[in-house]
Amino acid sequence: MCPLTTPAPACAVSTGLLLVRLAVGVAFVLHGLPKMENATGWMSGMEHAPPGPIQALAAGIEVVGGALLAGGLFTRIAALALAAQMVAALALVHIPHGDPYVAVGKPSAELAVVYLAVNLLVAATGPGRYSLDALLFDRNCCAVTPPSEAAAGH
Repeated sequence: MCPLTTPAPACAVSTGLLLVRLAVGVAFVLHGLPKMENATGWMSGMEHAPPGPIQALAAGIEVVGGALLAGGLFTRIAALALAAQMVAALALVHIPHGDPYVAVGKPSAELAVVYLAVNLLVAATGPGRYSLDALLFDRNCCAVTPPSEAAAGH
């Protein structure tokens, strides 16, 4: 087997998912907290701002969804909600403004697209074994297989 294409061990995959969930989840919380200070009016500078309750929902999705993602609790639901939030950001802000994918020192769609892709990946793969979902809902996730059984393929 080629070491470049051999699947990573489950513990390495779970560690990678944990790091991604933490980085992206905390970033969403930090993006959403300032919006919560003016939850129904943080988009007031936009030409066609959504109604106040929709703005509050969006801010809440960032804070609560980010915290759930970071902790790995209801991970797939949180990741899908955050992905929908990024679709909304692209549809309401970046595409209408003609923001390029990447721009140095100017607005771009890059961060929204990356967050969208990462959340879709986490929604597809799940949270990994180092998550509250695994701890609370998957009785087999943390079971330790004795080395003799693992080697025998049990």
